[in-house]
Amino acid sequence: MASNSTKSFLADAGYGEQELDANSALMELDKGLRSGKLGEQCEAVVRFPRLFQKYPFPILINSAFLKLADVFRVGNNFLRLCVLKVTQQSEKHLEKILNVDEFVKRIFSVIHSNDPVARAITLRMLGSLASIIPERKNAHHSIRQSLDSHDNVEVEAAVFAAANFSAQSKDFAVGICNKISEMIQGLATPVDLKLKLIPILQHMHHDAILASSARQLLQQLVTSYPSTKMVIVSLHTFTLLAASSLVDTPKQIQLLLQYLKNDPRKAVKRLAIQDLKLLANKTPHTWSRENIQALCECALQTPYDSLKLGMLSVLSTLSGTIAVKHYFSIASGNVGSSPRSSDLVRLAQECCYHNNRGIAAHGVRVLTNITVSCQEKDLLALEQDAVFGLESLLVLCSQDDSPGAQATLKIALKCMVKLAKGRPHLSQSVVETLLTQLHSAQDAARILMCHCLAAIAMQLPVLGDGMLGDLMELYKVIGRSATDKQQELLVSLATVIFVASQKALSAEIKAVIKQQLESVSNGWTVYRIARQASRMGNHDMARELYQSLLTQVASEHFYFWLNSLKEFSHAEQCLTGLQEENYSSALSCIAESLKFYHKGIASLTAASTPLNPLSFQCEFVKLRIDLLQAFSQLICTCNSLKTSPPPAIATTIAMTLGNELQRCGRISNQACMKQSMEEFRSLASRYGDLYQASFDADSATLRNVELQQQSCLLMSHAIEALILDPESASSQEYGSIGAAHADSEYERRMMSVYNHVLEEHTACLCNAIIALLKVPLSFQRYFFQKLQSTSIKLALSPSPRNPAEPIAVQNNQQLALKVEGVVQHGSKPGLFRKIQSVCLNVSSTLQSKSGQEYKIPIDNMTNEMEQRVEPHNDYFSTQFLLNFAILGTHNITVESSVKDANGIVWKTGPRTTIFVKSLEDPYSQQIRLQQQQAQQPLQQQQQRNAYTRF
Repeated sequence: MASNSTKSFLADAGYGEQELDANSALMELDKGLRSGKLGEQCEAVVRFPRLFQKYPFPILINSAFLKLADVFRVGNNFLRLCVLKVTQQSEKHLEKILNVDEFVKRIFSVIHSNDPVARAITLRMLGSLASIIPERKNAHHSIRQSLDSHDNVEVEAAVFAAANFSAQSKDFAVGICNKISEMIQGLATPVDLKLKLIPILQHMHHDAILASSARQLLQQLVTSYPSTKMVIVSLHTFTLLAASSLVDTPKQIQLLLQYLKNDPRKAVKRLAIQDLKLLANKTPHTWSRENIQALCECALQTPYDSLKLGMLSVLSTLSGTIAVKHYFSIASGNVGSSPRSSDLVRLAQECCYHNNRGIAAHGVRVLTNITVSCQEKDLLALEQDAVFGLESLLVLCSQDDSPGAQATLKIALKCMVKLAKGRPHLSQSVVETLLTQLHSAQDAARILMCHCLAAIAMQLPVLGDGMLGDLMELYKVIGRSATDKQQELLVSLATVIFVASQKALSAEIKAVIKQQLESVSNGWTVYRIARQASRMGNHDMARELYQSLLTQVASEHFYFWLNSLKEFSHAEQCLTGLQEENYSSALSCIAESLKFYHKGIASLTAASTPLNPLSFQCEFVKLRIDLLQAFSQLICTCNSLKTSPPPAIATTIAMTLGNELQRCGRISNQACMKQSMEEFRSLASRYGDLYQASFDADSATLRNVELQQQSCLLMSHAIEALILDPESASSQEYGSIGAAHADSEYERRMMSVYNHVLEEHTACLCNAIIALLKVPLSFQRYFFQKLQSTSIKLALSPSPRNPAEPIAVQNNQQLALKVEGVVQHGSKPGLFRKIQSVCLNVSSTLQSKSGQEYKIPIDNMTNEMEQRVEPHNDYFSTQFLLNFAILGTHNITVESSVKDANGIVWKTGPRTTIFVKSLEDPYSQQIRLQQQQAQQPLQQQQQRNAYTRF
């Protein structure tokens, strides 16, 4: 029986084996907490973070933490340690605890235990809760008391809690600063405890006075305790305090440079370099020319490669910021020297050919950044030094496949891309160097070099044609083994070939790629190459590769996905046969393309699943289909404009209808033109909606959607300017009137001019359509791959038990609607953009009335509200006060959208709906019934009087 209950508990509370609602999952874990076996209790405790992740709303989290607090209060130390670990793992959910007082009360009761280990765990628990109880005086008092304990475990726990509370509470930091100072300077305090107490001072940055006193104490410590460990801990705390308080950063840079120059201990020098790197990343604008000069002198004088590497890493970080511009501007302004004669350049030139790869990489990076950022005329020597240094580093690292060599090679290749972008006249030599070295390099280095070539070819397309010959030769002789590096190299080389060949691939290139892929048994490699072909617009190649993969997948969803990609590629391939001035063939090409697009959208719909609905892909393809149909309709309308003569009764129709445009006969097709213009504007609006709904898309995908939107706006503007403009419409009107009775030669010649102008306008529209369609459509990364995933989960309260059941509210009262939400992320949160605030829009509509009609003010009939909230730890909450004066059933819709750090609004959803039934309040109902009862005898009396008279 016990084994059955254990099996049930593990199955229900496990990792998703059974999908339970929040209450059921909590009950199952509570069952484990109340078990008599310690193992089951511990297992239940450690499963709580998974529960918080799955149901991250305050009601459940509050109940769960109260249960954990009970376990902490009555359990043994091992259970308390488990609860502590759960609390530390669930730090972002602590603010959702509603009954903070009750929770802390249960935890705090253990602080009075006689067991020092229990007290230590409690102190660590309180320290982990410092973000929600920063000003609890009893917690402050307990920490101060425990710092004087004779038990080392309890003292260490008190130090941990003191650090956490100092970071959160100004009052605690001010009160504990003197205590920490006394303990550090006291002779009775062990050295190891002093080393643990000193880092607390990094949190003394709440105001200038506190930061100054902490800085003075650290200055005394550095001077009074010259041992290596004490100096290292004090200096690092010094740096963190300066980085947080900001005002003392220049002094801290000078202090670190002083230790780097004068202290003989390598450990202290390494710590100084590490802290200088931290300050270079965080506050590069605070570095003066003297600071950079001192660092260059130290690097030039040191005989140790490890220290030189560290100093150069700091300088390479600074060289990419405003500090290097400040350095050279002051040098040229005051000293009169050029960048070539400075110590920084001399150091970089010396290090470019160093036998240590890391030193050489940082030297090359410094030279590259100086070359790109300093826009002076006499930098020819620096440019040559940078190029030669990059070439030597490339030769050195491309023959070695060790991780260190690959990391150095990445730095060099990034510098090559930056140099080609900043100094375009150097790009040709950079590309030639890469192509020459590509043949003899290791496979791992070849992959990185291909990425570099693709990046340069994207920035400077003119270099693409020169790459193709070398790339095709390499593709022919590349190995055919099935190793991962070889597969990756095939994909990288194919990508560079697609980028380099700006237009359609030649038959020779296709044959070489197919021949190589036939010997590759890895279908994933073929799919990746086909995906790259679709992104670069080589749809004929992509269609053949997708076709070859259809029989190699085991899932029907994958089959339908590949089949839809094949049909889309075939549809786009049909558009490559478009020719200018040949409008009939353009119509047939568009019709053929639409046929394959409709097949593809059917397969794409079949490939979608509830977990992967493919919403972006479906909407993108639907918009493409509608755009092609709009293009086809516009060409037909233009043809009808040129071929339809005005009817004989056009003038009579115009006079009857009062519309002068009807005189034009063929121009009366302007209704079709106006409809086309509105359709293109509608498509542009839909592309805009797709853009706003694609919060997780990469920048290239969003740019692609934006270009499609601009093409629609361009066509609508062209139609309006060429056909529907009032001035051109009036001239066409007069031309059509002259066509009805052209008696003189002058009128006939003028009529021919009008016809020519009209044909020019319609031909311009058709040529614009063909020109737009001749540009191959690019299926960007987001169509295939989602690197960032962001979703919002909303919870409304009050909420009915049954979603279809309405919430009852009286019409003289207002409903307080609480909206809570959780932002959920994928594996790479904030990769492209982050959520700054969430916009919640609440609206209500009356679905059905009940009872009598009352005259209600218009303000009381609708609810339309909007609020912006900033999520904290991915959680937000707000309230709305809604009025339902009209009796009946109301539909409340809550829709969320997000605003990123750049102020752009994204319509991410979700959209949640609940129903409210507005009921008449009892007092009004009683008064109405009394009035009805009072009116009934009067009506009966009137009725009897009428009978009597009769």
